[in-house]
Amino acid sequence: MPKILISDALSNLANEVFERNNIEVDTQTDLTPSELKDIINQYDGLVVRSATKATDEIISAGSKLKIIGRAGAGVDNIDLDSAKKNNVIVMNTPGGNTNATAEHTLSLLLSLYRSIPDASCGTHQGLWEKKKFKGLELKGKTLGIIGFGNVGARFAEMAFALGINVTVCSESFPSRQKDFPNFASIDLSELISNSDIISFHCKAPKDGKAIISMSQLKLMKKKSVIINTARGGLVDEIDLKKALEEGIIRGAALDVFSNEPAKSNVLFDAPNLILTPHIAASTVEAQLVVAEQIAEQISDYFNKGEVKNSV
Repeated sequence: MPKILISDALSNLANEVFERNNIEVDTQTDLTPSELKDIINQYDGLVVRSATKATDEIISAGSKLKIIGRAGAGVDNIDLDSAKKNNVIVMNTPGGNTNATAEHTLSLLLSLYRSIPDASCGTHQGLWEKKKFKGLELKGKTLGIIGFGNVGARFAEMAFALGINVTVCSESFPSRQKDFPNFASIDLSELISNSDIISFHCKAPKDGKAIISMSQLKLMKKKSVIINTARGGLVDEIDLKKALEEGIIRGAALDVFSNEPAKSNVLFDAPNLILTPHIAASTVEAQLVVAEQIAEQISDYFNKGEVKNSV
């Protein structure tokens, strides 16, 4: 009987799916890297979310390890080269948290445009700063989306429904544009200079460099904002802080960081900045979907030899 380790918090629905498919499952969360390395050789499969880092050291120690399942889309926390070297299949659950992440992106944008966190904080203190907060409306603004996967497409649909002009910078978008006639395809330089809102929905560049740093920030509109719910490090954090402090752009909202968990970060206390702890995909609905999906996929691999959503 195959044996699976779930090393991050996951809905019990995953356990139920595994047990129904005659697969033994253990749940041990908050393991240190050394603790995980010491026990991984007991398991045929590993299920993670974003907290566990499946490094080369851990994967190589998994003498029985055949598959790693990511309950979610991003696999930045899994060493794909090591998995390939060790003949370990890596699969994810694309689409399972698409709507949740797109909705969080929209929530951050609305909160930023209307200064909701600051307004709420002041009102709790009895300040009643009604004249202090003058927001912006979304209608008629230009949104520049960098990357056009499932989340980017869903957010674009939401934005367009609110009267926002949608532009997209993505290598894959021109070939799909016929399916999205209301969205314009533009290059990155045009997107940076013309957008009121820039939202990231892409993978990290292979060279690991930021897509937007100070040179790009200086080309943006003074009232523009940046939203990132995709990957940490897509915006240079040091440059972003300086841009916010000097009023080069209006504001930003980030759910992801260059190093996580972000218990210390240069961006802390920067003005006009909303930060959330990588929770874009964390809804009750999405977590049920990805838990069931990854458990079904892994069960199908062991019971039927099927490989779905491998990366």
